[in-house]
Amino acid sequence: MTSDSLGNGTSRTQLSQATLVERLKGVKLLSLDVDGVLTDGGLYYTDDGQQLRKFNVKDGMGIQRVRAAGVEVAVISAAKAPAILRRGESLGLAHVVVGCDDKLAALVIICGKLGVDLADVAHMGDDLNDVPVLEVVGLPLSVADAVAEARAAAAYVTERRGGDGAVREICNLMVAARDDSA
Repeated sequence: MTSDSLGNGTSRTQLSQATLVERLKGVKLLSLDVDGVLTDGGLYYTDDGQQLRKFNVKDGMGIQRVRAAGVEVAVISAAKAPAILRRGESLGLAHVVVGCDDKLAALVIICGKLGVDLADVAHMGDDLNDVPVLEVVGLPLSVADAVAEARAAAAYVTERRGGDGAVREICNLMVAARDDSA
């Protein structure tokens, strides 16, 4: 475990990568935020007011690999963008929640449908509305450029930034963890 300063007077303790891989073996559900995790958090607007997001295809491949390894994946976002639903559909995800004011409540519902305990969930978030989820799941994860509060609540912070392969980083480790336990 390592500890470093967050620049706001607090510090976090982070799992070593070896310990993270060990913990990833038991994850049954990977829950993901969208803006700032699956995207870089930037929003693009067309002249007619349409909102656009850029998703990283490497993250998508990571999600597909994790699903093939037997891990369920859910996407939970406060945003109401149709693009999020389309991205989830293109990845074959059955659990995509948009316009969500209470991510923890949404996750509890998804867990109930899947018969998964919160202790067997990894959630990856980057902002204040993810902190309540990060505080209760078995494996709280955050991205390198997350707000300090989300990084402080995470057991592991990725080396990559949101929208720049952070999800793929975790997915690769999760697949490797499952390969090692076979």
